[in-house]
Amino acid sequence: MSYLLAIDQGTSSSRAVVYDDALQTLASAQQEFPQIYPQPGWVEHDPEAIWESVRLVTRQCVDELGVSDFVGIGITNQRETTMIWNRESGACVYNAIVWQDRRTADLCERLRVDGAGQMVVDKTGLCLDPYFSATKIAWLLENVPGVRDDAKAGKLAFGTVDTFLLWRMTAGRVHATDATNASRTMLFNIHTQDWDDELLQLFDVPRELLPDVYDCATEFGVCDAKALGIEAPVLGIAGDQQAALIGQAGIEQGMTKSTYGTGCFVIANTGSTALTSQNQLLTTIASRLDGEVTYGLEGSVFVAGSAVQWLRDGLKIIDSAPETEAIATQTGIVEDVHVVPAFAGLGAPYWDAHARGAILGLTRGSGRNEIVTATLQAIAYQTHDLIAAMSDDGVLPSVIRVDGGMVANEWFLQFLADVLAITVERPANVESTVLGAAYLAGLKADVIASTSDISGMWQCERLFEPGMRHERREELLAGWSAAVARVRTDT
Repeated sequence: MSYLLAIDQGTSSSRAVVYDDALQTLASAQQEFPQIYPQPGWVEHDPEAIWESVRLVTRQCVDELGVSDFVGIGITNQRETTMIWNRESGACVYNAIVWQDRRTADLCERLRVDGAGQMVVDKTGLCLDPYFSATKIAWLLENVPGVRDDAKAGKLAFGTVDTFLLWRMTAGRVHATDATNASRTMLFNIHTQDWDDELLQLFDVPRELLPDVYDCATEFGVCDAKALGIEAPVLGIAGDQQAALIGQAGIEQGMTKSTYGTGCFVIANTGSTALTSQNQLLTTIASRLDGEVTYGLEGSVFVAGSAVQWLRDGLKIIDSAPETEAIATQTGIVEDVHVVPAFAGLGAPYWDAHARGAILGLTRGSGRNEIVTATLQAIAYQTHDLIAAMSDDGVLPSVIRVDGGMVANEWFLQFLADVLAITVERPANVESTVLGAAYLAGLKADVIASTSDISGMWQCERLFEPGMRHERREELLAGWSAAVARVRTDT
């Protein structure tokens, strides 16, 4: 039997899964790690905590199975999160600046006022926003003593989380990323498939910092036994949302998935066409296999599952996420209370970095149940905003495949189908992100013959069909739109 190891390094936890050659799960382990909030709007991770969590979950899986002979390793990761480390010691010069971090909002605004916005869109498919890596790198270069000089001298390396893990796994022998992660840095030209000199100049980033860029399924390097306890080739890498699209068998043009993890991310496969959005959605690289680029149209919501985490850890009005389903079922649809979870600004299609969250419409009769249910509804409403923008851009999904931790909540999925007026498909394996990483490694290891075989592996566990009256849906959406307008700062 052939074994594949897939590592999913996410925003709040790291996961490792071992699959057999039929892509059936044999072992799985997950470990949360701390979130760091130095100031309002700032979000950081300890790079060593990330690394140790990956080491821990990998060793747990290996020890559980008692095997160490792996044909390949796949990595998927939280995208845009930015680290710079010393090439000699491997130590980071500062904490990882997380994708949710808003500290560079003013820099983005200055560049926008200076007229750089359209150039950035044309080259990268992205908008000028703190979400992406480029301004995070610029902040590190500007604010951490000695970093700029060391970067110019070639002493430092930049990476998103995949690159950092690959460096550590290969004992510093490989400094590389894949095209999907590169496409989220705002420094990579998605048309020429290379780091762009004009963008490097705009953000004042030395090319010496940057990793090599490879296909998603290729020979990245060999994991050192001292790193994770196994010696095996790293054969697949993709950013988490692109990996989830692959895990959902979103291989054909027009296929669409929505992932509900820390945030909510909708990607539609647009094939060989880099579709330019007229509604502030992102054009991104969905995959690059054997040198062939597949593009995607993406909408990003910064807060989804983390809003439920906030109910648990911040407000402390639930003990666990699964409670929300029973609460919403008992409460029913809430019309007058709206939670707008703009804790890290508003993502697509608004891109308002300065917006902040709010609970609106409270009365003396409002309580825990209404706030919990309104939070679930907000995540569905935000998904509607993305799908509506996609539809205006000419991408009209008739079915949407969902994955991530929140899709265990069947009340939420039925409300989602009703609000979208689209059939929602939940797969048998809802851990699509880590599965996509395994698929990529499996392709390169010849465990999977071709991408068409992935379609045959996908199984639907349940369909959720829309049943809400059009008039009712429009009333609810109008209430949501009014609530969003109350928190926006750019109108």
